[in-house]
Amino acid sequence: MPNRVPFNDVLLSSVGTPEQAELLDSSPRSRVWRVRLTDRRLVIVKQITDTGDTGADADTRFARELAGLRLAGRAAEPAVAPALLATDPAARVMVLEHIADLGRTDDWMPGYAESLARLHALTGPADAGALPVGSGPTAADAESFLKLAGALDVPVPPAVPDELARLLERLDPTPHHALLHGDPCPGNDLRTADGVRFVDFERASLGNGLIELAYFRIGFPTCWCAMSVTAAPLREVEDVYRTTWRGLTGKDVPGDLADACAGWLIQGDALVERAHRGTVDQFARVPAEDFEWGYVSARERLVHRLGVVADMTRDHDHLHAVGRLSSALAGRLLRRWSNLRPLPVHDARPW
Repeated sequence: MPNRVPFNDVLLSSVGTPEQAELLDSSPRSRVWRVRLTDRRLVIVKQITDTGDTGADADTRFARELAGLRLAGRAAEPAVAPALLATDPAARVMVLEHIADLGRTDDWMPGYAESLARLHALTGPADAGALPVGSGPTAADAESFLKLAGALDVPVPPAVPDELARLLERLDPTPHHALLHGDPCPGNDLRTADGVRFVDFERASLGNGLIELAYFRIGFPTCWCAMSVTAAPLREVEDVYRTTWRGLTGKDVPGDLADACAGWLIQGDALVERAHRGTVDQFARVPAEDFEWGYVSARERLVHRLGVVADMTRDHDHLHAVGRLSSALAGRLLRRWSNLRPLPVHDARPW
């Protein structure tokens, strides 16, 4: 039964006895309940399921989420994630602190950026191996991006292949050890009186925090609710992130934000939801069909990302040719499909 909470004897003795359970909306890969215990406390119970995965994949996601939550639990107050109260590894069940979400707040992004920087700053080189190294674009992604230009009859400047090859080298995550959430989307953040807390750490990894700071510019690339952040709020949230990081680490944020945005641009899998990633070349689909994810189409996401990279690389030392190609591709898409809409602005984020 959907409201039957999977509590074994260990959870019953360590957490308490469920009195009432409400099944909450979640991805097909998990079941999540809000549970009231007999002592009137509220907790969240999450179970990782096999749906859409092999058992081994589900075990891996469970292990990653536990590791991510435990690392996130290092944060001094205010916390950046719910506290992990208990686990049942055999059933892939975790019991988490219940956090009351304030819901809609007018200026949500500065607090989001601050908590993101605090999350990223929690780990360092001593944590290597605690989580997988973050994934990023590959040579196959770069090749698919160039094939898209060919399919749209957009000439590729001669310097682009070399620029992309060097971009992949610069985006190597192995020298970096920031705690990455893996999917820091609106909906995976809870707004509290003390700040933002992140949930759903199934894709947690270690890498460069700029990959997730880039979400604000590149349109939240792993999220169904793609959105655009305009200039003044964008500068504010990036300043908040960098100031917070510097205050916690004593160092400037490493890397180049233009590189991070270009890395998201050339990943065709970032045009589709997780269940469809790694199945086909998504860029190869773009000239023939405009497929939707959420309320935004693939071509609309792509035009936004192309425009961002074109704007960021006009005077860039290492991505100038990639920027010119991005500008040309954006123009070609808009001329061929004139009904493409800009991404919704950040004020329209879903709640």
